Amino acid sequence: MAKSSSQKETLGFQAEVKQLLQLMIHSLYSNKEIVLRELISNASDASDKLRFSALSDNTLYGGDSDLKISIAFDKAARTLIITDNGIGMSRTEVIENIGTIAKSGTKEFFNSLTGDQAKDANLIGQFGVGFYSAFIIADKVSLTTLRAGETEAVKWESAGEGDFTLEPADKKTRGTEIVLHLRDGEDEFLNDWKLKSIIRKYSDHITLPIVMKKSEWKDGEQVPMDEEETVNKASALWARAKNDITEEEYQEFYKHVSHDFENPLTWSHNRVEGNQEYISLLYVPSKAPFDLYDRERSHGIKLYVKRVFILEDAEKLMPQYLRFVRGVIDSADLPLNVSREILQHSKDIDAIKAASVKKVLGLLEDFAENKSEQYQAFWGEFGRVLKEGPGEDFANKEKIAGLLRFASTHLDTEAQVVGFKDYIARMKDGQEAIYYITADSFAAAQHSPHLEIFRKKGIEVLLLSDRVDEWMLGGLTEFDGKKLQSIAKGDLDLGKLEDEAEKEANKQVEDDAKD
Repeated sequence: MAKSSSQKETLGFQAEVKQLLQLMIHSLYSNKEIVLRELISNASDASDKLRFSALSDNTLYGGDSDLKISIAFDKAARTLIITDNGIGMSRTEVIENIGTIAKSGTKEFFNSLTGDQAKDANLIGQFGVGFYSAFIIADKVSLTTLRAGETEAVKWESAGEGDFTLEPADKKTRGTEIVLHLRDGEDEFLNDWKLKSIIRKYSDHITLPIVMKKSEWKDGEQVPMDEEETVNKASALWARAKNDITEEEYQEFYKHVSHDFENPLTWSHNRVEGNQEYISLLYVPSKAPFDLYDRERSHGIKLYVKRVFILEDAEKLMPQYLRFVRGVIDSADLPLNVSREILQHSKDIDAIKAASVKKVLGLLEDFAENKSEQYQAFWGEFGRVLKEGPGEDFANKEKIAGLLRFASTHLDTEAQVVGFKDYIARMKDGQEAIYYITADSFAAAQHSPHLEIFRKKGIEVLLLSDRVDEWMLGGLTEFDGKKLQSIAKGDLDLGKLEDEAEKEANKQVEDDAKD
């Protein structure tokens, strides 16, 4: 018989959570400072969600609209406490958000782990760890939360092993308090100066004030005072002038909006004025997330209006084939009560999206032309997604096509390094088409009998074996005036490139393939 939610319950973690907790403790211990960054980032998200919900129901503030994040520590109890007055969580939300990992790509993530701690740490970073990072430095974590507009608070507690407890709590104020019971040897998180330096290093860009008690030296140690001080700059980083922002600040802000551990590959920060007024700060990651190929997942752009958070993962702001892009768009023109329905029919949003897509494609063009090694690394992570572009974005089809890379008979390796411009530059005199072959695998394409006459004549053929290639070709029939032509489908006419005997031999290959 199920226990009532008014009693204390012990529940088991989802199997993947257990595994992730063990990995975290053993793989990320060398980067302990990220714990504070992740928990502050979550607290900031909770406050953003409250602001958005309060646009349609101002009573959710309950007379307290002064949003902030508080950091405190207790040396005697050896605890670190992170408190916010954001949206809070219901009992069901606590179980869903902390007891399980509701992510596509979870199985693939665990299958890709190597046992090598350094490599696994990077993989864990790509997957995203958020709240679970607390167990890197804590052997017990207590979370007490009250959802805005509700009266029943809940306390969650776990030692990060197989299970957690849930019980009603006595909390009268909205938001979440997390208490980390520190492991032996983690005394640096009980140091006022150390905590403030970590906050300034990783969370200076958080738009909410992050407050701590002021301290003074007494008897050879820092002692907290009653008065609070704001530790971070507490201003929207994207609203600052570009020359006032350091590269490190840009990188840390990326890690906040993306929950990625890696630095981004590149970014574009723009202020647009005129018919429309908005700021965009868009990042291209260096590593693909594990759910990249899930087209149903949310996108990674946050929409703000006049610095007020409106929507997370606003799919109207970036097309599917650029779903890896992360960042912020802040409009001065949209109404504060903008909804997903309004976004569907907004000319302002359409214009912002069109300009943002051009910015991202321009970034990638610059990398492709001037930083070829870095572009190849990008292609290895995101190339198959970019191949979805020609079929989705007619307006930018030629730009996207110029960014595509393929394997070909020129190198005769599986490496996708050949662009259409490279191919055209090597075309034979009299050659009028860009030739390609599609197959289920690279080996099948490489060893196709259709290639025989092309190899004999030294005519390059693109070898296409990604599942997305057939879809891509449906939206891409030519490049720079050159027709794309399959060497395995339909009647193949090499024109001036073959004599009568070769035409007959080529026809025989086609007939044999049909039989």
